[in-house]
Amino acid sequence: MATAVKKPATKGPAKRSMSADHKAKLAQGRNESRVVSRYLEAITAGKGKRGRKRTPESINIQIARIDKEIGTATPIRKLELTQKRYDLVAERERLTSRIDLTGLEKDFVKVAKSYANRNGIGYGAFRELGVTAEVLKRAGITRARS
Repeated sequence: MATAVKKPATKGPAKRSMSADHKAKLAQGRNESRVVSRYLEAITAGKGKRGRKRTPESINIQIARIDKEIGTATPIRKLELTQKRYDLVAERERLTSRIDLTGLEKDFVKVAKSYANRNGIGYGAFRELGVTAEVLKRAGITRARS
């Protein structure tokens, strides 16, 4: 009777742990990315679309027209008008609510240079997304590569 030869247990790869410094840098990167993202989203949300500008008053007129037409509309047309009304109400809310950029801008100025340097993002890229030259100057981001 043959006995099975037991193989010695092989160890898997050694478990690595991150240093406290590495964890801190990852957290810093996540935080800076979050701050830059919030600021860019806020400034792009304020940009209108091309063409004739809508005002809350013009939207109210359209909503009144829909309210008048919806009573005599066919069921499928009522569905379309109801959706259009929801869209108009949401747009009116967007137009009448103002985002306070001061806090977001202040946070952006604090982290933008570090974020840009770490990710290789230049002055022109920020400008193309609508960040003003004055904000970039305050953040320490110049046209010349540093």
